[in-house]
Amino acid sequence: MPPHTHAQSGQSHDHGHDHGHDHGHDHGHDHGHHHAPGEVTADNARRVLLALLLTGGFMLVEVVGGLLTGSLALLADAGHMLTDTAALAFAWMAFRVARRPNDARRTYGYHRFQVLAAFVNGVTLVAVVGWIVIEAVRRLFAPVEVLAGPMLAIAAIGLLVNLTALWILRGGDRANLNLEGAAVHVLGDLLGSAAAILAAAIILWTGWMPIDPLLSVLVALLVLRSAWFIVRRSSHILLEGAPDWLDVEALRRDLVAAVPQVDDIHHVHAWMLTNERPLMTLHATVNPGADSHAALLAIRGFLEQHYGVGHATIQIEPKVCADGGCADGDSDA
Repeated sequence: MPPHTHAQSGQSHDHGHDHGHDHGHDHGHDHGHHHAPGEVTADNARRVLLALLLTGGFMLVEVVGGLLTGSLALLADAGHMLTDTAALAFAWMAFRVARRPNDARRTYGYHRFQVLAAFVNGVTLVAVVGWIVIEAVRRLFAPVEVLAGPMLAIAAIGLLVNLTALWILRGGDRANLNLEGAAVHVLGDLLGSAAAILAAAIILWTGWMPIDPLLSVLVALLVLRSAWFIVRRSSHILLEGAPDWLDVEALRRDLVAAVPQVDDIHHVHAWMLTNERPLMTLHATVNPGADSHAALLAIRGFLEQHYGVGHATIQIEPKVCADGGCADGDSDA
């Protein structure tokens, strides 16, 4: 949808923050839709579905193999793959839901559902890591006999399955947090299969059983690092956090320097609908006699071209702010 602009004068407007506005100043609003990387696409959804089918199918094989061989590494990986199957299903559903159009109740649409899916996936990964560590400690104090030969064969097949699933997901849009969350789950499976192969080889060579739970813990800690990133990033977006790259002071200086009509930028608020869709509101004080509409268009173009912000609400004000908070150039953000 192409961006559009309009200017209003002689009326008050509420932008959803605690700054009142009096009558008698111009308002400019720009609402554009920026089709950046991370757009919801059928390709992303298809990739997640293929990874889901691969992961879910092999999970059943690994559960049977882990029970028959007595391997914690296999059972841990199977448990991980069980949560991954559910996580991939949730991620796929999120892509489907996010493609629904906006409505009167959800004016931004359903894009944020992807971030919710990523958050849930990250939390489930953290829970799986906790279970693996607890079970590994128990196995260290009460060693269990492991059938290393069958364990090695099953883990090798699992490695191939997970490599294929990861290759499918990595071919999609890496800027999409939902897809990234799904890929982290599959990466954890891949590391689990690699650990099971190594553990089986060491047991076959040395007979040292503790290597199985020890390697399980190592894999769990590696997965925890990626899981924590997903949880931290998605929760930041859900809490309406500003984009990491945004420097408000630099933005204000850049706009004042780039748009001759503008004297000051203030009341800047920025957040993210998804990891790839930044949103922003700001007030711009224009010089006496300046063309407010031209200033509005120039600000909108600058934000989209230099900051990737395709959806902004811009309020144009005369030299003295309506709320008196930034007269003669004084401003706060």
